[in-house]
Amino acid sequence: MSENQMQIPIQPVENPILCSPYKEPDQHWLYDTSTGIPSKNIGRRPASYWFKTERTGSAQLSLSLIAEEERDDLPLVNALRDDVRRWRNSGWENASETTKKLLRHWWREDRFRRMFFCQLEAVETIIYLREILAQSRKTRWTPKLSLDDYNKLSAGENPKPAEWVTQIAQHPKLVDIPNDPKFNPIPRYACKMATGSGKTVVMAMLIAWAFCNRGTKPGDARYPRRVLVLCPNLTIKERLSVLRPGDTHNYYDSFDIVPSSLRPELAKGKVLVTNWHWLAPEPETQNVGGVAIVKKGPESPEAFARNRLGDLWDDEPLMVLNDEGHHAYRPARVSEDSNLTAEEKADLEEATVWVNGLDRINTACGIELCVDLSATPFYIHGSGYPEGSPFPWIVSDFSLVDAIESGITKIPRLPVMDNTGHPDPKYFKLWEHITKDLRAGEKLNGGKPKPEVVYRKSQDALLMLAGEWRERFELIQQSAPGQDRTPPVMIVVCDNTDIAEHYYRMISGEEMVLSDMPDEDEEDEDEAPKRKKKKPKPQKQYGQGLPGFKEFWNEKEAEVTLRIDSNLLAQAESEDPKSTKKDAAEELRKIVATVGKPGEPGEHIRCVVSVNMLSEGWDSNNVTHILGLRAFRSQLLCEQVVGRGLRRMDYTPDPETGLLTAEYVDIFGVPFSLIPFKGREPGSAPPQDDRPKHEVMAVPERKAFEIRFPVVEGYVVSLRKNLIRCDVESVEPTVLNPWTTPTAAFLRAQVSYQIGQASAFGGFGFEMADRQAYYQSVHPQMIEFEIAREIVRILTDTAHPEKAKLRREARSTLFPQVLRIVQQYVRQRVVYNGLHPAEIGLQTYADRIVGILTSAITPDDSKGESPLLPRLNRYKPIGSTENVHFKTVKPVQATTASHLNFVACDTASWEQAAMFQLEMLAKSGHVICYVRNDHLEFSIPYELFGNPYVYEPDFIIRLKNSLNLVLEIKGHEPDHTEAKHQACRRWIEAVNNWGKLGKWDFLVCREPQRLVESIARYL
Repeated sequence: MSENQMQIPIQPVENPILCSPYKEPDQHWLYDTSTGIPSKNIGRRPASYWFKTERTGSAQLSLSLIAEEERDDLPLVNALRDDVRRWRNSGWENASETTKKLLRHWWREDRFRRMFFCQLEAVETIIYLREILAQSRKTRWTPKLSLDDYNKLSAGENPKPAEWVTQIAQHPKLVDIPNDPKFNPIPRYACKMATGSGKTVVMAMLIAWAFCNRGTKPGDARYPRRVLVLCPNLTIKERLSVLRPGDTHNYYDSFDIVPSSLRPELAKGKVLVTNWHWLAPEPETQNVGGVAIVKKGPESPEAFARNRLGDLWDDEPLMVLNDEGHHAYRPARVSEDSNLTAEEKADLEEATVWVNGLDRINTACGIELCVDLSATPFYIHGSGYPEGSPFPWIVSDFSLVDAIESGITKIPRLPVMDNTGHPDPKYFKLWEHITKDLRAGEKLNGGKPKPEVVYRKSQDALLMLAGEWRERFELIQQSAPGQDRTPPVMIVVCDNTDIAEHYYRMISGEEMVLSDMPDEDEEDEDEAPKRKKKKPKPQKQYGQGLPGFKEFWNEKEAEVTLRIDSNLLAQAESEDPKSTKKDAAEELRKIVATVGKPGEPGEHIRCVVSVNMLSEGWDSNNVTHILGLRAFRSQLLCEQVVGRGLRRMDYTPDPETGLLTAEYVDIFGVPFSLIPFKGREPGSAPPQDDRPKHEVMAVPERKAFEIRFPVVEGYVVSLRKNLIRCDVESVEPTVLNPWTTPTAAFLRAQVSYQIGQASAFGGFGFEMADRQAYYQSVHPQMIEFEIAREIVRILTDTAHPEKAKLRREARSTLFPQVLRIVQQYVRQRVVYNGLHPAEIGLQTYADRIVGILTSAITPDDSKGESPLLPRLNRYKPIGSTENVHFKTVKPVQATTASHLNFVACDTASWEQAAMFQLEMLAKSGHVICYVRNDHLEFSIPYELFGNPYVYEPDFIIRLKNSLNLVLEIKGHEPDHTEAKHQACRRWIEAVNNWGKLGKWDFLVCREPQRLVESIARYL
């Protein structure tokens, strides 16, 4: 490899984001290890990891291109990916009905908050292992991981020793076997998920899966009804309270994780969230009056479990979720003379306490399943295992690179040389530049550079990065009212506390000095009796900080630069009541935990100086710049440091591409390799993607403009007399399209005729003879009969879901009524466009007619039937504009007649035009207020082709006559249009029958320029 290549590891890519976050990745960037040039490859990247060998150890300090032999696959993950994909495509065959219901709910594309693919795959993999393989259920395909393979993995054996050969890692297994044989093995899986990809949501999904299944099958102990959630520190513990079903801000409601029909089952389970310190054993001695009294002995496993679990204690196995599970490893034997740092010894103690506690709980009551959630489930230096080797029980992997390519995280951006486009070697490998050619007077006794030398040799990098930070800061300061004004944050990661202290002083201008001033009430020295002088007290002194950057200078009432004292923070995170300086530690913890959060102690922080890396629990999403001032021994360490700054601010996809819009973090001094990044020339103008976001929210002063609406999940259909009605003339029409390609015949079972998927390359064609044969074999009356029969089935299943006799009686009464409605609809509301009448027998049309008429048919209340009523969400029956609060980069228009401050517009066309006309109607007094249905969570349920969907109309308008008008503006007619509109009319009828939120109506405006005229008809 040439010297030039050694200095320039990799090149930037044009656009790192390739894939949708909601679908399985189908392409990836691949770097040529001999040139550093990236290319776009079709297909998903195989699961693998990079590691450092003894042979390349010294070379790794310069982090040149990583050779292929330093990469190893994760064979178990790759096998499970294929099997889980097939299982998903089979409709999750052999899973429980409750599990299928949850999975269908999670995969719905019309969810207000769609699940990321990585979240779904992680949960599916765990469920596949527990419900299919653990239950010895066979599949219709030949799986990559057989039942025999699974059983061997569960026993700790390698099922494929000839194929699954690893270079430094342990062979894959699905069990954690204790070193002490008196303890039982723990079934253990790990989900590797990049920072910001939603691990907490995955934990909530797993809890929902266990509790909902157990609720519907109370005697099935395979589904635990108790879950223990363990985490590394107090900050994470506080955040994970959202996993308790009864918590005010629980994720099950916030992320719509559980359908309302299963919510009662979720509430039957118990969740305990705590940190690893809680697993520490009780001391065997205690002091009484200064004398050590020996206790009877260590706690038994049962006593330990009872004391720790409290209300969670039971004699049934529980499920354990290890958040940041890379802390919970079983240390291998390490020689006593091992040269471990204090930090490595602390990590070792934490891991020991964590897994020993799990062993005791497993012995006492059993652990049905233990799942680790971590971005980096790898062994660290000092663990006794090769540094950077993966946990053997990793079953799913969505790496940082995958997350970047799917847009789930921010994109790293490096300074590039303007003449080549390559990373600037100095700022890429900054620590190497700092430590190179140090003179004797520039080094400490251990050979490390002095803090002032580090600052001098890196000051140009700091000033350049600070300049880019200021560009972003000024963009935010210049933002319009209502735009997000949270200041960007620059992180400086230092090698040791001395460098951190010096850098902090030089940036903030703040330092601690000893005060030798006497107390104010102290008497004059000549008059006071002789006594011992008080010890000088340390106090803060504020001065000038980084030259030219007053934005970082600390003042007494405004400390905007923060130095994280690792020892002090650790005391607060441990919840140790015996710790000293507890108040100061807790104050620091709260600031660190709330950086970038409006109204919180850390909202004004602009720069953070820390040692090594920020601890877990750091979830600030406003990090925009990172400066690395330390050695990076491995790619794992690079990922851990960089990952702290990659959490996105906004997750709204681009409506045109479906991809998340790019967000960036500028990085100096962190020499990661083989991660796609964006280049930026020094001194170049800030990119458009750095512009501040608009903050759309309810304005408290406009409370009178609040719009409330029912959250409807379905309908109550009570057919006591089985009498129905349908206004066919007002039902949405069905238009036959000559270009529509059918996929299957609706009546294929009756006529022994099947239409395959059309293809230009063979298979079933569209020859006239075949079409005529179909027309001759199917009579239109038969089609009408079958459509009516399907509608009757749906109606009776809804009205009498658990009473077979009533269903049979209802069908005989309903069928002739439904058949007449179908026949009238086919005659009056089907537009054939010259096609044969038998075309409506094709499934694409027949299913549409079934869905439309099912929504249009209602109980005939004029003849004594109960009217159609809405079934509301029992946990959130009413929605409101009051709950809207989101950020967006879309163009916005300020409002005067809406509860919300802005309307976000996808384009400059109809949204803005409609809003302008609504504002004019408000000024004229015809409209009281309005709201655009954006993050409002106003949706209308409907079914089509046997699948559930939701429809989200464009606006809700309150007119001067108090009518609530649901407005849909149509420029074109996409799929599902008829079904959506009919569903809305059904919603209107049910809500008006309910009558608790006023009168409602529905308007479809196909000519936006005539909106005022259209609305006038409702006044």
